[in-house]
Amino acid sequence: MRTAPSPGVLKPWLFVILPVYRGEEWLDRTLSSIAIGACPGIEIIVIDSSPDEKSMAIVRRFEERLELRIIDPGATDGCMPKMNLGVELASAEHISWLCQDDVWFPNRATTVRNWIAENPNTVLHLAPSAIIDRNDRRLGIWRCPLKKDRRPLDPSYLAERLLVQNFIAVPSPIVQREAWLACGGLDTTLWYTGDWDLWLKLSRMGDVMYHNEVTAGFRVHGASATVTGSHNLADFAEQQRRVVNKYIEAIPAARRPRMRRLSDASISINTALAAGANGKPGAIFDAMRAIAALGPINAARYLHRSRLTERFLPRLRAKLAGTL
Repeated sequence: MRTAPSPGVLKPWLFVILPVYRGEEWLDRTLSSIAIGACPGIEIIVIDSSPDEKSMAIVRRFEERLELRIIDPGATDGCMPKMNLGVELASAEHISWLCQDDVWFPNRATTVRNWIAENPNTVLHLAPSAIIDRNDRRLGIWRCPLKKDRRPLDPSYLAERLLVQNFIAVPSPIVQREAWLACGGLDTTLWYTGDWDLWLKLSRMGDVMYHNEVTAGFRVHGASATVTGSHNLADFAEQQRRVVNKYIEAIPAARRPRMRRLSDASISINTALAAGANGKPGAIFDAMRAIAALGPINAARYLHRSRLTERFLPRLRAKLAGTL
């Protein structure tokens, strides 16, 4: 079933795509977070492939508070195929991606509208995110290692940082719809690194801006797709290698060997940490050895660009508190 926009509603300025699958634990909080700071012109497309009506029953409670379109995806399944479908159906010039377990903060709609008004032709707006736990408690801020000078980022500068680590949490960016379509959208064969690949593709399409405002919360919990998917460590590492191999040529030749070393170390460290999270505590020492092997200067460069501390410590806090 497909629910069309209400007659007479003005064309939205922002289209929020919300892929859903068994989201009943989170959806009330997710949609409430949008409703609290909602302003006219935001349309939300809900693409639900759940086997029952539990998630949709929650969504329908918001039909009077939010401008919703409800899509039956048919044979389309999985978060990334749903996102690509949502972008194709979008009626706004700008897109926001919201996972069913993430949240907006009350300042997001107004702040994002200002970003777009100030830089209407920008293809990608980036920003930090708060990391929250299962109970909505803020655990820290996940920042991007980028300049905050309100000017478009140099593509090579951005690539040199992104190829160390994907430091962009999906609820924060704003994407120009035409740029998403033009670059081919999400590569659905990259179950773990599809968003990472997308940011790098978009950086070649036009201006990218970094804003220092925190407007969204990225939730960490033990049932997330990233956590459950990382059980296959070989594929987990290969997903990362595919992105690095695809974009390493964007780095100036003189700096490419150092970039390759940092990227390879990052893949080893991420895989070791995933192994530790999957019940192999000794793997943490492998990660520490990989960092030490970089030497003092490159280790410092890796820690800055990877945002390892900002990503790891909130998860540790959640685990110790029993809220992961």
